[in-house]
Order: sequence, then structure tokens, then C-alpha cells
Amino acid sequence: MKRLLPLLLVTTSLAFSQTPAPKTATPPAGPAYGPAPVVPAYAPIKFGALTVDLQEKMRFEIRENNFDFNSAVNGLQDASWLLQRFRLGLGYDINPWLKLYVQGQDVREIGGSRPNMAGVAGAEGDDIFDILKAYIQIGNIKKGLSATLGRQFLSYGDQRLVGPLEWLNQARTFDAAKFRYTTSTWSLDLFTSSPVSYINNVWNQSDFIDQGDGRNAIFSGAYLSTAFVPFNTTTDFYFFHNRDDGLATFGAPIGTTNFYTLGTLWKGNPKKLNGFDYETEMALQTGKVGGRTLKAFAGHWGTGYNWLKSSWKPRLGVQYNYASGDSNSADGDVGTFQNLYPTNHLFYGYMDTTAWMNMHNPQLNLSFTPSAKLKVMMDYHLYWNATNNDAWYRVNGATRVRPVNSAATSASSFRGQEIDVTAIYKLNPHVALQGGYSYFIAGDYLKNTGAGDNAHFAYMQVQIDF
Repeated sequence: MKRLLPLLLVTTSLAFSQTPAPKTATPPAGPAYGPAPVVPAYAPIKFGALTVDLQEKMRFEIRENNFDFNSAVNGLQDASWLLQRFRLGLGYDINPWLKLYVQGQDVREIGGSRPNMAGVAGAEGDDIFDILKAYIQIGNIKKGLSATLGRQFLSYGDQRLVGPLEWLNQARTFDAAKFRYTTSTWSLDLFTSSPVSYINNVWNQSDFIDQGDGRNAIFSGAYLSTAFVPFNTTTDFYFFHNRDDGLATFGAPIGTTNFYTLGTLWKGNPKKLNGFDYETEMALQTGKVGGRTLKAFAGHWGTGYNWLKSSWKPRLGVQYNYASGDSNSADGDVGTFQNLYPTNHLFYGYMDTTAWMNMHNPQLNLSFTPSAKLKVMMDYHLYWNATNNDAWYRVNGATRVRPVNSAATSASSFRGQEIDVTAIYKLNPHVALQGGYSYFIAGDYLKNTGAGDNAHFAYMQVQIDF
């Protein structure tokens, strides 16, 4: 509730919780292809020990058939709207090893016919000015031992499993305790956290604070990022633990959720591999989901070539993404890979139809920079179900494109194709423009299970940071 504000203001810090360790020990933000997560390249406004930062972001979207693939029905998602986000952050350096930071955020969805409640009918909704971050940092996160305590972003690796989801208007934040030890060649994070839920007109709370929430989710883990392999930009290993009181994603809960994710991420450095790069991330899961035994696997494998001497810096790459599905919903087990808390918008098509769950997704990626300020990306995707006995899960990992019934299990597994064209223009250190168009060509799975019309998505965005 709103009375929690004084407590949150006390638990604050200046440094962003996702600030990386030294370059030798931490990977660059985002994958080699696609738009990387927006990381401010500016310095906050300083008034002695006090810092102030501001952000204003507006994105106009047009969507058609993205959710029902049905041109005969004009649904809530077949419309256009303006997403607006404003942030104000205040930081204070008490001394070199103790820093405070708090950031407020106001988000609005203007126009369209979707409800103004976040998550209802796919809406990003309204959340009138609330607390996005509020934490205290003890120590230097770039050297030795440090701690970040309070409301903060969590971001690891390429964000396939854990990221702040900055594409979403409200983003994703956690009430967390994070401890980091950093050297010149490796860094280790240990954390425990609870995700924050967004509800308009009340102070947003995590499951840890909101004892009336039926989910009671706790997410913990260890993440080791290293520079041990000399031709890699990073070689990472991680262990995550997720628990909650049992959700009904796979049927009525028969117990709690309590499972582990073990994985690794390797990223090759094109400057040390004669222009070639590669990425691989693989994760194995075991434990319980809603009381059902979980055994699941997901992997990403990609390679590309970079013309390093060209002024346009072109890159051509191919990749393949896979995540297991549940082949038998009646056996009391779950084979569906659990996508955790990702920034999926970066990876499986910008129309946001797909999570890293029950899928095959080969891709072709092309990017180039005609000028120092402009980057252009073109991506081609193909999609299949890993098994038709499981659902096609949307980007949020919960919503299903079609129900699992006799029509779905006997259908083709080919979902379709997506073509994405994206351009990012950095007008100056404070202003960035971004635009894109995506076209989804419906496959036989859609046509065999209902409407199978093609879909469109276009947007224009401006982001201003100080």
C-alpha cells in the first residue's frame, strides 16, 4: 500500500542494479543481433552528491490479427494506441561505499479499446506514478564485495531467462537482496527476490510484501560471469531456484512449485575469431511445477560473420532456438520448459507471439549500420511446435494461442513465418528514435485449428533520457 513509500525511500541506491562488472568479466548487453536493451549512455545530472535522471518514452503501435489471426473479427488487440512512460530518479552518494537511489515511474496507455489494467486482454494499461526502484548499495559493484538491497532490476546474460523487460511499458522489477563479488576476470552474483505486481491506484507490491497474494513467488539464484575462455566475450554459468504456491498453468495445482534451472552461456568475440561470432545458451530444469514433476530443456545456438573492416559493419547470422514441450498432459509430469522472467521481445520475433517454451525457431539475421547513428536489422523466423500435445505459448509464457484439443493435436506443427524490419537512430546522446514493421505469415497449425489469417505490427518510438 502507499504507506510503504517511506520504507522504500530508505532502501535506495545511486547505481543501477543492472550495472555490469568490469568489461573483462561481463558480457555486452544483449545478443549480437537485434536491438540490445536500452542502456543510458549519458551521465545523470549532478548537484554535488545528488544526482537526477529523467526519461520520457512514447511508442505508437498498430496491430492487426496479432492475437486471433482472424481478419473477420475486430478484437480488442486489432487497434492502435500510444504507450507513454515517464521516469524520475534521485540518487545520493553518502560516501564512496554507501549510495542511495529511488526512481518513480508513471505509465499510460492512450487510445485503443483495451482495458487500462496491466495484463488484462494483453493491455499494458495505466500505472499512475509509482516506485520502480528503491534500494541501497553498499560497497563498489565494480570491485570486490558489494550488496544491493531493495527494489531493483535483475538482468543476467542475454536476458533469455532473467531481464527487466524494458520493451514493456512498465518493465519488470523485483524486491531483492543481491550480493556481488567482482574481480578483473570474473564476477559472481547471489540473490533472492520476489517479483513486483503492477496494479493501478495502489502502491505496487511484491509477493514478499503482499501477504494476501496467492502466488507467493520467490526467485533466487547464483550467476557466475567469467573471462576464462580467451576467445569469448563471456563464459557464464548459472543456477536459479523458483518457487510459488502452485499456479494453474498446467491444470489445477496438486502441490507447490519448486524447481531448479541450471545453465550456461558462451559468446564468441568476432575480433578474436576473424570476424566470426557464435552464441550458445543451454538450460536444464528439474523439480516440481504445481506439484507435478518437471523435466525440461531449452537451447539456443547461433553463429554469424561480421565484416569488421566495413564502415557499415554488416553482420549475417543464423540461429536455432528450441524449448521442450509436454508430450503427455495426463501422466502427472510437466515437460514444458519454464521461461522464468525473460526479455523475450529481443529473441523470437518482435510481434511477441512466442515464448521460449514448446518451440522450434530457426532464424536468419542481417544487420548493418549505414552511419554512426543508424542501425538497421532484418530478421526472418520460422516456427514449429516441439509437440502438438502442448500449447503454443505467447511471449508472457502463460497465454495460449490455441487450446490443446483434438484439432490441435492432429494438426500440422508448423505455426508460420515472421519477417521483422527494425531501425534505430540515435539522434544525440539523449534522444533515440526507433521504428519497425513485422509481418506474420500464418502456417498450417493456425489454419488447422481455426482462423489462419496473416498478421501485421508496426510501431514508432521516441525515448528521451537525461
